[in-house]
Amino acid sequence: MRQALRDNGLALFFFAILIGSLVGQLIAGQRAFNEEALVHGSEPVSLGRYLFSSEFGRAMLENWQSEYLQFSLFLLATIFFVQKGSPESKDEPGPESDKEAKVGRYAPKTGPRWAGVGGWRQVLYSYSLLIVCTGIFLASWAGHSFTGWSEYNHDQAEHGQPSISWAAYLRHPTFWEQTFQNWQSEFLVVGSLAVFAVYLRARGATESKPVGTPHDSTGVSN
Repeated sequence: MRQALRDNGLALFFFAILIGSLVGQLIAGQRAFNEEALVHGSEPVSLGRYLFSSEFGRAMLENWQSEYLQFSLFLLATIFFVQKGSPESKDEPGPESDKEAKVGRYAPKTGPRWAGVGGWRQVLYSYSLLIVCTGIFLASWAGHSFTGWSEYNHDQAEHGQPSISWAAYLRHPTFWEQTFQNWQSEFLVVGSLAVFAVYLRARGATESKPVGTPHDSTGVSN
């Protein structure tokens, strides 16, 4: 058990604080929702009902989709672009050779099975991380659009205004204001980190170069 905890410590740490953050969001969100409901003369909702509400789903999913968009774009961008001096960058842009990627006849015997085979299985596995991250982004973006649409129509009904279709909501500035608000923060963080990591260090972190490494050393990490 101790060995399993040590080997999976990074994932367990982040999943633990994820659950803590979701619980905090749930409690704070329910209280904020009920305060606003009382102001408008509506009935407050229970914690369980708020958990399955469009308000909670929209707030959660609009953040998830921006995070996975960040990962997907970063994976794709690092294939074709370089940032000299960054530990996250390659020295040369473009896809790797079979030898560098360790696929086909260059795949080690202990490596993933699909890395050693040819055809669609090798291609699929070669981009599996990008595919999964992009899939989660698209699913959470769709979830955000549906929960946001439901929340918008609920607010419309409370104010005696007509509801709109999902297609109309996708063209509505409310949806895109929420979307771009989250996207721009992710782009800022990734772009900043790419530059900061050239000149700054975090001793012992895999996202950082060793402390004494020259600034122009590219693709070097702890």
